[in-house]
Amino acid sequence: MAERPRFLLVTRNLPPLVGGMERLNWHMAEELARHGEVRVIGPAGAAAQAPAGVEIIEVPLRPLWKFLGGAFFKAWKLARAWRPDVVIAGSGLTALPVWLAARGAKARAAAYVHGLDMAVSHPVYRGLWFPALRRMERIIANSEATRALAISAGMAASRIRIVHPGVQMPALPDADATKRFRAEHGLGDVPLLLSVGRLSTRKGLREFVRHALPRIVQSVPEATLLVVGDAPNDALRAGVQTIDSIKAVAAQAGVAERLRFLGQITDYGQLGVVYGAADVHVFPVRELPGDPEGFGMVAVEAAAHGLPTVAFATGGVTDAVAEGRSGCLVKPGDYDALADAVVSTLKSGVDFAQPCRDFARQFAWDVFGDGVARAVSSDVDAPHASTSSSRS
Repeated sequence: MAERPRFLLVTRNLPPLVGGMERLNWHMAEELARHGEVRVIGPAGAAAQAPAGVEIIEVPLRPLWKFLGGAFFKAWKLARAWRPDVVIAGSGLTALPVWLAARGAKARAAAYVHGLDMAVSHPVYRGLWFPALRRMERIIANSEATRALAISAGMAASRIRIVHPGVQMPALPDADATKRFRAEHGLGDVPLLLSVGRLSTRKGLREFVRHALPRIVQSVPEATLLVVGDAPNDALRAGVQTIDSIKAVAAQAGVAERLRFLGQITDYGQLGVVYGAADVHVFPVRELPGDPEGFGMVAVEAAAHGLPTVAFATGGVTDAVAEGRSGCLVKPGDYDALADAVVSTLKSGVDFAQPCRDFARQFAWDVFGDGVARAVSSDVDAPHASTSSSRS
């Protein structure tokens, strides 16, 4: 590989779209720019928010076929002219155009896969995209669970590396900021549960409100659930749980007064204040056939802010929560156990802030970037190894 390698990243998941995959691909471009020259082919609107020193070539976001066609055409053209060393798919979605462009430029092809893109059952995707993924020189999985899915889909284990998604390590919000937040929202000193993320079917917030929140409130009457996020608009294959449907379930369960919706918060500093004001982060991801949770970035993000997570032990969530250090994992679907774990965490008196932050540091974005750079540059015949730090 050249002394200053060239990386071409092709992805639909970039800001201005909002979500964990969007943050990950933005940081992938930023971090790879420390290791070489980076160009990105992404959706319309992404260039205005490009990382410093990274050029983004835009293609229409919608409809999907237009994005894929535009991404293939521009990736092929740029790869032939610019001659990147590695062409990287930011998810399984862009694997086919990436593999074709890499072959045309005699470059190495790689893909970062997230879980769901390894479980898609659509016959066209499985008939065309999976063969492209199997021919990649490198598959980078976001968790042990995603690696297992990739192997079951026919990817060679020797070509797979695990690089866990990253997190920005913030300064902890000061006490005055959290007090102001609580005062502005009339929260006083009540125990606060926090849910952060898209309101998709897999995330399971409605079921949590129906089956777990009443039990929590019975033990801790003033406990209040804050919800940051909204229904997904541009996510592929994501079922939606509307705010109205969640409110209706809360009213039926008699906990409507214990629920607050804060909407989408994209400013990381503002979100950090919310994390700082909360006492427990809840992550009730459902175990659904064909719709796995690839990792659980929000659990690591909560830990980076010193906030413990209580979650179901499903998919890649088991990589994102360290039992007893950054939170608690319970059997998937056991809402009584989930509620009891939340109550126990609230009443324990344990200060989780330092253990949580110590756990989160191994996922810092520079660690992620170094891991991706090593993964796409190392020999493909080396035995399987994770490029992230151990969770122990």
